[in-house]
Amino acid sequence: MLNKVPEVTAIFWAIKILSTTVGETGADYLAVHVGLGASLTAICMTGLLVAALLTQLRRRAYVPWIYWLTVVLVSIVGTQLTDLLTDKLDISLYISTAAFACALAATFALWFSVERTLSIHSIVTTRRELFYWTAILFTFALGTAAGDLSAEALGLGFQLGVVAFSALIAAVAVSYHFGANPVLTFWLAYILTRPLGASLGDLLSQSREYGGIGLGTIQTSIGFLSIIVGLVAWVTFEGDGARRAGPAQ
Repeated sequence: MLNKVPEVTAIFWAIKILSTTVGETGADYLAVHVGLGASLTAICMTGLLVAALLTQLRRRAYVPWIYWLTVVLVSIVGTQLTDLLTDKLDISLYISTAAFACALAATFALWFSVERTLSIHSIVTTRRELFYWTAILFTFALGTAAGDLSAEALGLGFQLGVVAFSALIAAVAVSYHFGANPVLTFWLAYILTRPLGASLGDLLSQSREYGGIGLGTIQTSIGFLSIIVGLVAWVTFEGDGARRAGPAQ
């Protein structure tokens, strides 16, 4: 197979952050405003995720809309997974954050022991892709738990959460610029963009009474989904143009 993961560019990170925001606001909208509840939302979204993931696995190369649809669904499912543990099972955010951190570390350890690499530039077999998507799921769950922990248990709130996680991502970017391990910095940034996107989503969607701007989950979800669709269409057409121009060069 060709590499099944897109190039890590500014557009990649933009879509990633937008998808995490949609995961936060979309899950809240379905569970609360539509009235599905956390459990039914999780079941429905997991079914859609399985269908999208199977479609992604059957492809022999990176297809932008399938890949990013899967990421958005993983974001929603990862959010619901953390919410179920917290709201339904009454598990402490400290415990769920630690548990997902251990699960992600175990995934990386097993992945490296089998494949001898964690690079996203070598997702060229189905086994590596399964390791990749397992890690992605745990990064979203971990990011959700860590974001909720910082916002609620540690009292950062939405605005400070956006600032704090943006600063951490900037620190990771600076360390990468000065020669830090690219695989480590990528995964650290990938984890941190989840609570950043969640804090941003809550800041935009929550009412002013709770420290938000008050746009609501519907407007925030639709607005960010529209931007995601536009960016995915852009990278799709850009990729098609590059492939058409390739033989002529």
